[in-house]
Amino acid sequence: MNQNLFFAPTDILLPERADMHRWSVIACDQFTSDAAYWRAVQDTVGDVPSTLRLMLPEFYLGKCDEAATTRAIQQTMHAYLDSGVFRTVPHSLVLVQRTLPGGAVRCGIVGALDLEAYDYAPDSVTPIRATEGTVASRLPARVRIRAAAALEMPHIMVFYTDPEDAICRKAEALAGDTLYDFDLMSGGGHICGRRIAGDAAEQLAAALCATGVGTDGEHPMRFAIADGNHSLAAARQCWLEKKKTLTPEQAAVDSARYALVELVNLHSPAVTFEPIHRVLFETDAAHWLDAAEAALAAADGRGYAVTLLAGAQRRDILARGSSLGEAIAALDAFCASYMQAHGGRIDYIHGDDEAVDLAAGDGCCGILMPRMEKEELFTSVLRSGPFPKKSFSIGLGADKRYYLECRKL
Repeated sequence: MNQNLFFAPTDILLPERADMHRWSVIACDQFTSDAAYWRAVQDTVGDVPSTLRLMLPEFYLGKCDEAATTRAIQQTMHAYLDSGVFRTVPHSLVLVQRTLPGGAVRCGIVGALDLEAYDYAPDSVTPIRATEGTVASRLPARVRIRAAAALEMPHIMVFYTDPEDAICRKAEALAGDTLYDFDLMSGGGHICGRRIAGDAAEQLAAALCATGVGTDGEHPMRFAIADGNHSLAAARQCWLEKKKTLTPEQAAVDSARYALVELVNLHSPAVTFEPIHRVLFETDAAHWLDAAEAALAAADGRGYAVTLLAGAQRRDILARGSSLGEAIAALDAFCASYMQAHGGRIDYIHGDDEAVDLAAGDGCCGILMPRMEKEELFTSVLRSGPFPKKSFSIGLGADKRYYLECRKL
């Protein structure tokens, strides 16, 4: 592994003779309330080798013996490694071209991310930073699973910033052999992967590591975590614990220092951002509009456009905040204080129409949250740290990453 790069080629595992359509399954944190989706996945996979057997879909949390399932997953990992399910693609990157269900093509590059260059702390100045606040209580279970795992398979997506999309074009010119090319299950579109190896892989990794914002300052931000914040945070926790047992020479090359991820250009037309709205239930909706406007509206007339909802009423305001992240944090803080004073519960809603309909109910109110422009992601994190949870959604559920490539830990 090149110690001068924080994203680099690595040895990648792919199934040798598997049915790729049945091997590749969507990330475990998708369709968490959709029993029919996961029944269909089980039916499609049957009893053949599949990434379904290497993870626990969150839909099943609380519905199965999680300890026994985790042990079965670990045993399956070893069985797949020992029985020749995998072949090794040595010291490579993978150019991924994913045709999404809507027809757009998203270009990504799979490789190893150096966890020494990443920190999820809110005040992090590392080259790789979280975009979402990390909930500490969500880490221990993930840490336990990774610490005992024989291999990893990424659903982590990481943004780099390349407004001209020159790196993707460079990757297409450098890519060689096709590693896989097939239709994804459950309406996930199509995916094609091509190998980038040798000097070409090193060149591409170096170009990626030179992107970012604040590059003229002391602590530039090179990459931003797009999906899988908590999974990557757990990987870092595992690495920091293992690092305590290693010599500096061992730590420089240990496989646990790295995490397999897919890098995607923030500026790709195939990358879309959607707001996640807030709706309060079982609260005092009558005073919501006036109280929210008084607490949140920008005094200087400069801020972020939001719509306050209460019953059939709507009120547009500019919410205060020096960055989008600060504005969302202020909106969330007000929701929390309003519920403390008036009771109620909050839910996070995808889709303008659904939020409006829900906020029209008795004892309901809400906020249509600000829509983020792509250019704001890096600059807001650089200025204000990670966004609050549920600040935005990247694409639709079926657009999320499918498990496919693996790496031995």
